[in-house]
Amino acid sequence: MAEIAFLDVLLGNGQAPGEPGDDGGEGEALDAYSRVVTGVADRLSPSVANLRVWRRMGGRGRIEGGGSAVAVTPDGFLLTSAHVVAGTDRGIASFTDGRELDIEIVGTDPLSDLAVVRASGSDLATATLGDASGLRVGQLVVAIGNPFGFAGSVTAGVVSALGRSFPTRAGSVTRLVENVIQTDAALHPGNSGGALADANARLVGINTAVVGPGMGQGLGLAVPINPATRRIVAALMTEGRVRRAYLGIAGGPRPLPPRLATELGRHRGVEIVEVVPGSPAAVAGIRAEDLLLEVEGQPVRGMDDLQRLMDSGAIERRLTLRLHRSGRTFEVSATPTELDLGPALQR
Repeated sequence: MAEIAFLDVLLGNGQAPGEPGDDGGEGEALDAYSRVVTGVADRLSPSVANLRVWRRMGGRGRIEGGGSAVAVTPDGFLLTSAHVVAGTDRGIASFTDGRELDIEIVGTDPLSDLAVVRASGSDLATATLGDASGLRVGQLVVAIGNPFGFAGSVTAGVVSALGRSFPTRAGSVTRLVENVIQTDAALHPGNSGGALADANARLVGINTAVVGPGMGQGLGLAVPINPATRRIVAALMTEGRVRRAYLGIAGGPRPLPPRLATELGRHRGVEIVEVVPGSPAAVAGIRAEDLLLEVEGQPVRGMDDLQRLMDSGAIERRLTLRLHRSGRTFEVSATPTELDLGPALQR
């Protein structure tokens, strides 16, 4: 005992200075970081479901998959990742209160990797939607999901980077999901569709991708909750799909000529790489190597700007596009059609 007392003098006995041996409550022993993480877990875990889904595999019967989902309304609407429920015809959502509820697919949008399902229950604990637009690099975030089927798993980390993008695909249509959140909160298979929350337990992202072995560890991605994705979620809940406008061009960012950059007060536009024959862009006279500068007076600095402008409100609406070609700037009118997830290009 004398040796233990001596070590306590040198190394401390694990108690804060002046703290009585057994009188302090557990809450007092938690540091600020732990209080935030436990607070988020207590608030949000009841809203996060473990999804088990079944997929048809031709004549081979069914196979089981899984992921996570987050309740966003008390009457059963859950938000998850589109790839979690891709090809699903039925499934079950399990909650931390022990309820297991059948789910039906309400709508999926592979081009944003978001989906809405509905559970056959009511009085669900719901997550409060936040806005990822206010996140800062280094900010604490907490991920809650069901990695490898272990329900209600909680990990914490920081926002590692903002403004990332990753490609999604539906049929022959490829699109970049913009402003993706990169975090070092540990994510594993099964976390997809789960919650990424800020320190106030507000849902700021839906976990969607994990970087695998050999490609770097401690790197996960989440689709942000922001005004753009809120519109996608609303469309999925009400219409079961997301309608997007289609111009029929593929392109990428390109620096503007110095004189034009000075005139416009910005340095980048979109270079048209390809125009689909017979598309609205082709009918309007747009050509490969044109520089797209504006749509309806809105600056276009990259394909993400164009994607945001090509929402359902632009379908069958006559738009004015400002372009630059061979040293001159001019305008054309184009009327986008609805994007068909078939033989279309990127937009």
